[in-house]
Amino acid sequence: MISAQEQDNLAQLVHDLEAHTAGEIVIVITDRAAGYRAIPLIWALLLALVTPWPLIWLTGLSASRIFLIQLGVAILTSAVLSLAGLRLALVPRAVKHARAHEAAHREFKSRGLMHTRERTGVLIYVSAAEHFAEIIADIGIAARIDQNVWNDIVHDLVTAIGAGHVAEGLARAARRVGAILAEHAPPRIDETNELPNRVIVI
Repeated sequence: MISAQEQDNLAQLVHDLEAHTAGEIVIVITDRAAGYRAIPLIWALLLALVTPWPLIWLTGLSASRIFLIQLGVAILTSAVLSLAGLRLALVPRAVKHARAHEAAHREFKSRGLMHTRERTGVLIYVSAAEHFAEIIADIGIAARIDQNVWNDIVHDLVTAIGAGHVAEGLARAARRVGAILAEHAPPRIDETNELPNRVIVI
């Protein structure tokens, strides 16, 4: 999704932005938030349940023959829909966004953003397959910023991702987050870098 050079550029940008704040910025990028493994099975079962009825009504096939056809439909459907592109296309948008939202919060917890000294960590999370982005701020900064501010940054970031400008969108989002942190969480005299600046690609 972004090149090694773009990752390095973003990491350097985060380093520079954090020089002006006590906050911490972490960028996480993933190809997809979930595997959606159950989707092919659900569709295969639904089609398998429907398959016998037209065969019963319109043909004189035996029950054993219909069962074999039903089994074949289930296996074929499951195999075809297991292809990643097709599987993802069948997932409702609301489900994809819910899974990506859950993944973002897992990353927020697992990357140590809740353990900074002043609770001013901010996660910028992007999941490409779901066309999803989210910004999660820890309590030390979240209480000071209206949610609409984060939503506006996310909207611009998702627009950039949709246009294929992932690195540029992330850079703009990081700069805007950095400016917010610099204003509301200025650096301390004993400032230290509490979290890695590298872009985390999953």
